[in-house]
Amino acid sequence: MGGDTHDLSYYAKCMMGGVLACGLTHTAMVPLDVVKCKNQVTKGWSSSLTQGLTQLKAEGSLTLGWLPTLIGYSLQGFGKYGFYEIFKDVYKGIVGEENAQKYRRIGWSISSGCAEVIADTLLCPFETIKVQMQTSSGETAYPKSFLPAYNKFVSENGSKSLYKVLPPLWGRQIPYTIVKFVSFEQIVELFYSKVFTRPKSEYSKGQQLSITFLSGYLAGILCALVSHPADTMVSKMNALEFKGQGISEIYSKIGFSGLWTGLGTRIIMIGTLTGLQWWIYDSFKTAVGLQASGGSTAPVTNKH
Repeated sequence: MGGDTHDLSYYAKCMMGGVLACGLTHTAMVPLDVVKCKNQVTKGWSSSLTQGLTQLKAEGSLTLGWLPTLIGYSLQGFGKYGFYEIFKDVYKGIVGEENAQKYRRIGWSISSGCAEVIADTLLCPFETIKVQMQTSSGETAYPKSFLPAYNKFVSENGSKSLYKVLPPLWGRQIPYTIVKFVSFEQIVELFYSKVFTRPKSEYSKGQQLSITFLSGYLAGILCALVSHPADTMVSKMNALEFKGQGISEIYSKIGFSGLWTGLGTRIIMIGTLTGLQWWIYDSFKTAVGLQASGGSTAPVTNKH
């Protein structure tokens, strides 16, 4: 855990870092997200990312759904990063320092998965409205502003329906987050043990943050591959074409190949997004006097 004291102030700083990391990056990626969602819901909506962005610009929809994205993913980052740090310490407290180090990958997996359950519960209502705004069209199109879209959804479906996509959201985000945190920690550890072999403290903050970004980008590519089928299902469940249908019913219509629609766009989006998230998170942590993430828990050779 480095030299940081894990008190309430530490967790609060990590939570704020998570708010900035997830809220800002997901909002910045909204144009890519709209293209991805429209292609998932309407097959062949655009033949390429560039064409999709051009269409959105012509429609005035490049930033469609930015407000629920900002609110929802800020709350998600609060839960994801903050509770990850809390659960890691809970895990260490249960199994002890030595076992926590020895079985750290299990600890990373459990901690990130538990944190994501909380994070997605906070995100879900906003994700539901965001997808409705981004994918609806024609006479049933949702308003382009958040509050009118929210009111329309609740009046038509009831407030409980805001959480209808929580199971597939967990199915998308929990594997995504476990891969995101475990692969990031592992990649950082490998960088500091195999490539940048001096003690971590001997590298400047700028160098450490560069390692953070590269590790996050590589982890993001793995995240996109693992979580894409569930991401597609979240979009399909919110589409008018599949309204009221369950996961198995939708799958019987789109098939296995249909789960991978828009993967190329999402790899670019998630790789960049994940790299930037870790960079913003660590930039904030170092700015408030904490250590950069990862690399400080590499295994120590037993000399006895």
